[in-house]
Amino acid sequence: MNAVEMAGVTKTFGSVTAVDELSLSVPAGSVYGFIGPNGSGKTTTIRMIMRIFYPDRGDIRVFGEEHSQAATDRIGYLPEERGLYKKMNVQDVLTFYARLKGCNNPKPEIDAWLSRLGLSDWADKRVETLSKGMSQKVQFIAAVISRPELVILDEPFSGLDPVNLEVLRDAIVGLKREGSTVIFSTHDMSAAEKMCDQIFMIYKGRKVLDGTLDSIQDKYGSDTIRLRLDDAAILSLLKGIERVADFGKYQEVRLTNGTDPQQLLTQIAGRTRVSLFEVARPSLHDIFVRIAGPEAQAS
Repeated sequence: MNAVEMAGVTKTFGSVTAVDELSLSVPAGSVYGFIGPNGSGKTTTIRMIMRIFYPDRGDIRVFGEEHSQAATDRIGYLPEERGLYKKMNVQDVLTFYARLKGCNNPKPEIDAWLSRLGLSDWADKRVETLSKGMSQKVQFIAAVISRPELVILDEPFSGLDPVNLEVLRDAIVGLKREGSTVIFSTHDMSAAEKMCDQIFMIYKGRKVLDGTLDSIQDKYGSDTIRLRLDDAAILSLLKGIERVADFGKYQEVRLTNGTDPQQLLTQIAGRTRVSLFEVARPSLHDIFVRIAGPEAQAS
């Protein structure tokens, strides 16, 4: 069963087509990643799944139901624009959100989540006294406190430090383990690679990628070389290289069609010392840049 199905969905705002003939299926029990540049239609798509917006054309089904409040009640939602009642204390604001979803005795669940995310000492503190990372974790708890079957997280990692990011990432993986379906949008390509069973990319309102990471990488072949050289400047002098991304400690090279990696290695080894030479499939970051970066926009 699919948790979400969209078929031929289009949404416009005046003369702007935010989502254009979009079709996708989100398998139940999966972690499904939404990626795409700013303004590509990610949040509009999420808001249509939530029935905050309605499509101009096409069908959206959540748990097999169309336009059903009962289905919406089975969803937990973390919006990109965070919004908590700042004058309330943490325990009270979470109790409020839990009761909105029909939870009559939410305290044990709230206490468990506060402990899990390292916030037990802040239960009686006002929301306005929390740091940004703490507020984000409280908002996350508000989204999942009712044990929803579908959890939608819009940019859950935005602005988090590495410690809080890891805590939230573990919590998301835990939701899947407990049987929930998770959709999250992110600009963190590393998180999408590591966490998602399937990845969907939207660009200018249209679907451009949809599948497992392996299937997406297979589509782009093995035209990527990772290198660590004593003199990376020599790469600009070599033929057969389409693009060089210099990450400081190593370089990532995209080959032109037909370039033999072994011949490239021979050229490089004749000019400088090579401590790493790895033929690899392109990363999700590189695929993202190929589709939505300056080179793609110029073509």
